[in-house]
Amino acid sequence: MLESIERSNLNILFMSTKELKEVAKNDSLQSLSSWMATSQPPAQPSLTKNLRTQVCVIGGGIAGITTAYLLAQQGKKVVLLTAGEVGGSNANTARTTAHLSNAVDDRYTEIERLHGQENSRLVAQSHTAAISKIEAIAETEGIECDFERVDGYLFTPPGESSESLYRELEAAQRAGLSQVEMVDHAPIQGFNTGPCLRFPEQGQFHPLKYLNGLAQAIVRDGGQIYTNTAVSRIKGGKLAQLRTAQGYIVTAEAVVVATNAPINDLWAASNNDLIGISAKQAAYRTYVIAGRVPTGSVTKALYWDTPDPYHYIRLQKGEAKEGEAPYDLLMVGGEDHKTGQEDDGEQRYQRLEQWTRERFPMMEKLEYWWSGQVMESVDGLAFIGHDQVAPPNVYIATGDSGMGMTHGTIAGMILSDLILGRKNSWANLYDPSRVTLGAAPDFIQETANLVAQYTDWLTPGEVDSTGQIQSGEGAIMRRGLRKVAVHRDEQGILHQRSAICPHLGCIVAWNSSEKSWDCPCHGSHFSANGKVLNGPSIHGLGQVNT
Repeated sequence: MLESIERSNLNILFMSTKELKEVAKNDSLQSLSSWMATSQPPAQPSLTKNLRTQVCVIGGGIAGITTAYLLAQQGKKVVLLTAGEVGGSNANTARTTAHLSNAVDDRYTEIERLHGQENSRLVAQSHTAAISKIEAIAETEGIECDFERVDGYLFTPPGESSESLYRELEAAQRAGLSQVEMVDHAPIQGFNTGPCLRFPEQGQFHPLKYLNGLAQAIVRDGGQIYTNTAVSRIKGGKLAQLRTAQGYIVTAEAVVVATNAPINDLWAASNNDLIGISAKQAAYRTYVIAGRVPTGSVTKALYWDTPDPYHYIRLQKGEAKEGEAPYDLLMVGGEDHKTGQEDDGEQRYQRLEQWTRERFPMMEKLEYWWSGQVMESVDGLAFIGHDQVAPPNVYIATGDSGMGMTHGTIAGMILSDLILGRKNSWANLYDPSRVTLGAAPDFIQETANLVAQYTDWLTPGEVDSTGQIQSGEGAIMRRGLRKVAVHRDEQGILHQRSAICPHLGCIVAWNSSEKSWDCPCHGSHFSANGKVLNGPSIHGLGQVNT
């Protein structure tokens, strides 16, 4: 029977843990991933002085940490700044399901159509290499992050033709994945997937335990990590200057912006550049549930299906308490939608649970549910390299396209090579300035969707008075020509902020499951009280006169 996730009960399970209370206290998204509950970031200081370094990396997720690690290994002086903790509660590395795969999310049939067969081969090569890089680093550094090699299985919904799978098989093999094969069904007892593709030698791990190990190695190798240190301005030039929210300056020969959505996209706005990164990718919210299953009841592997909405599945060894029977966590994700354009997260969690229980009846109680953000590029590949609208010594990593762990690792490999002056055979493929003509229809569709969001300036408010806003909820109100984001906290106190996203002026929307304000244009997130949680916006929601 479906375990409903009602709004009033959404946080009950999590609020029993000390960690989530701290998360909520610190103006973060409300949900708690299994990774956040089972790892503790290493203590790092905040920046309290001006610094000069060779490379400054912004962002404490997998792309930033991997880049800093690889550069520190080569003797570069590296400073890493992150607005929260390493892999903190708002970083999307903490909100992934951590599939390590070369079975790309947009499929090789599409990658080959958009980029050609040779580039499709490079895509397969780079994602395969990223899995091996994570495995090698974990082994070399002795990082206990539960890394495992597993198979991956791609299947279609019941009753749907397998023709698309055969086309994908041929495209994957042309890309060099010669071991991919068609099998009769995935190894799931009681759930007949029908014919599916088996991708051997995929991987899985605990992403935050991995990042914690990398962070310790960076410091060991002479790098410096400063947490709870937000960047409020980036000024380019031969020596770039970064100003923190506390007013300290970091001067660097090169800057890497690895903040999921790049905060330096402000250059595109200031230059009226219509082909900036924000115009070439879209933000999507994705949802995950994780429930207990008896150890061994589900074969450990990665699983994906192909419908819309699609689903992605994996297992993780549970951390049983003394006296508890061993168990695995079954993680199931999907139900994606454009960030800020829907507010029905609880219903999406319910649909995920219903879908899962119908296929995995052995699942017991839900332990966690959470959401994360995916930046979908218009052509299925990440943007890694020099940002064309920024000074030449500023580099970005964004556009994870559902492959965040491998794309983030690829970013570290490419960016460290570029900064070190080494040739990288994937650099042109992932170049942020690329123009993919075959993706023009998607670009036009995404642009039309973006433009439509600005009509929110003309609409009335969602409520007429603050009395209509319940405790723990938020709504947009109109006051003359202004729109105001109004939140009533659990104590009944009202908090009012400008509803205008500081990035490019969209009207934010309330996210009732995460208790946040989300920008429907480019995916910025703000706490219920207006604090910026996730870029591309650098600044929080503005003050209003009440």
